[in-house]
Amino acid sequence: MLAEITIRNFAIIDRLDVEFESGMTVLSGETGAGKSILVDALNLILGDRADAQAVREGAERAEVSARFVLDDAPAAREWLAEHELDDDNECLIRRVVASEGRSRCWINGTPMPARELRELGERLVDIHGQHAHQSLLRRSAQRDLVDEYGEHSEALAAVAAAADTLRETRAAIAAIEQVDDAGAMRIDLLQYQVSELEALDLGADELDELEAEHRRLASAERLIGDGQRALTLLYEAEEGAAMDQLGSAERLVGDLAETDNGFAPILELVASARIQAQEAVDALRHHVDTLDIDPQRFREVEQRLASIQDLARKHRCAPSELPALAARLADELDALEGAGARLETLKMDEARQTEAYHEAAAALSAKRSAAASQLGNAITEIIRSLGMPEGEFSVRITPAAHTRINASGTDDIEFLIAANPGQSARPLERVASGGELSRISLAIEVVAATRTRVPTLVFDEVDTGIGGGVAEIVGRQLRALGTAGQSLCVTHLPQVAAQAAHHLHVAKQVRNGNTSTRITYLDAKTRVEEVARMLGGVELTAQTRAHAADMIERARD
Repeated sequence: MLAEITIRNFAIIDRLDVEFESGMTVLSGETGAGKSILVDALNLILGDRADAQAVREGAERAEVSARFVLDDAPAAREWLAEHELDDDNECLIRRVVASEGRSRCWINGTPMPARELRELGERLVDIHGQHAHQSLLRRSAQRDLVDEYGEHSEALAAVAAAADTLRETRAAIAAIEQVDDAGAMRIDLLQYQVSELEALDLGADELDELEAEHRRLASAERLIGDGQRALTLLYEAEEGAAMDQLGSAERLVGDLAETDNGFAPILELVASARIQAQEAVDALRHHVDTLDIDPQRFREVEQRLASIQDLARKHRCAPSELPALAARLADELDALEGAGARLETLKMDEARQTEAYHEAAAALSAKRSAAASQLGNAITEIIRSLGMPEGEFSVRITPAAHTRINASGTDDIEFLIAANPGQSARPLERVASGGELSRISLAIEVVAATRTRVPTLVFDEVDTGIGGGVAEIVGRQLRALGTAGQSLCVTHLPQVAAQAAHHLHVAKQVRNGNTSTRITYLDAKTRVEEVARMLGGVELTAQTRAHAADMIERARD
C-alpha cells in the first residue's frame, strides 16, 4: 500500500508530506484547494507524462517521492526482483521534473526510464478518475473491462501469439506473390551479377596476396640489384668483405684471450656475429636467386587487380567486400528462384495457423461469455442500489463483422442498459441522463475494482452527479473496497466522507502573496466540523453538526 508521499514545488504545492493508512481514506476540501493535484502528483510518480507546467512557478524543479509497503503487492515484489531492484519489503520511487520539462526517475535509488516506472506503477496503484465514464463508452474499453474481470490474460496471450504468427505468414505470402514482372527482372539481374562474381572467383585472401605480389614484381629489378650488392658487401667483395673482417677480428681476439681471460666473452660475441653473418649470406643468396624479372606475370597480376577494381566500382563497394557480396546476392537469388516451393509451404502453414487462431479465439469467446454474464449480474445489483431499482445491465457479445486477424479476438463487445421497466436494452453511449451514466459508471468501477490485484485504489471524484441516499450507498461501496486493502477517495459528498476510516482536509493558504496547498489530518472533532461544512450552509449550526456526527456514527455501525 501507499505509506507516504512527499511533494516539493508541484503545481501550487510548495512542500507537502502526507502519510496514509490502510482502509478507506477520504480527501475533502473546497473546490480548487488542490485535492486533484495530489492525484496528479501520484500519477506522476507512477510514470505519467512529465510536463514543465507541473513545476511550481519560480521553482527550478518539482520533486515527488512515494514510499510503498509491499505486504499486499506480490506482483510489484516480483517485478522488482526481476529487475534486481528489490529492497526488503518496501519500494521508494522518486521523480524529478525540471522547469524545462526534462524528468528523471529512480526506483529504490536506481535511475530508471519512465517506461519501467509505468510498468511498476500498474502493479501498485489503480486510479479511477472522475471522467472514467467517458472512456467506458468506447467499445475497446468495454472489451478490456470484460477481459480484466474474467482474468483472461492467458487466453488473450494465446490469441495474440496466434495472430502474430498468422500475420507474419501472410506477409511472407504477400511478398512472394508481389513478385511479378519487376520480380522477374530482379531475378535476371541477380543471375547476371552472380555469374559475373562467380567468374571472378575472388578468394577470401587472394586480394592481399595479389597486392603483395604486385609490389614485389614491380620492384623486382631493384630488389635483385640491391640484394646482390648487399651480398657483395657481406661476402663477395675482393677487399673488405664483412665476413673476412669478422674472421680477422675473431683470430685477433682469440690470441688476446689466450693471454687475458677478460677477452673470452668478447671472443664469443665476435664468433657469434660471424656465424650470424654467414647465415645472413646464405639466406640472402638463396632469396636473390629466387627473384626473377617476369614481365608476363607482372601483366597478369595487374590485369587481375584491374578486374577486381572494376567490379568493385560497378557494385559500389570495396574490393575486399566482393566475396561477401557474391554470397549475399546468391542467397537472394536462391530465395527468389525457390519462391514457388516456399509459397506452397507458406500456404499450408497459413491454413494450419488460421485454424489455430480461430480455435484460440473461440476459447477466448467462451470465457468472455461466462464473464459477461457474471459482470452483468454484479453491475445490475449495484446500480439497483444506486437509485435505479429497475435497472438491468448486460453485456452483449457478437461475432465481429470484419474478418481481420485481431490480437484481441473475434468478438464485438457492447455494454447495454435498460434503465426503466418496459425499456429495451440500449448501448451505454445512448443513455440520455448524465446522472444515470454517472451511477452506471461508478457501479462498473466498483465491480472492476473488486477484481483488481493492485493494493491501492484511488477514486478521484467518481461520485460526481450523485447525491442523497444514493451517495451514502456509494460511500459504503468504497468503504467495502478499502477493507480489503487501501482506497483513497477524493470527494465533495458528506455521505461518502462519513464512511471513511481516515479523513484528510485539503485547503489553500496564502503567505507573502504566494498560494500553496496544505493537508490536515482530522481528529474526531474536526472531522465532524468538515462533514458539517460539506452538508452545506454559510454558518454551521448545532443541528448541522449533530447531523454530521450522526452520519459518522452510523457509518461506524
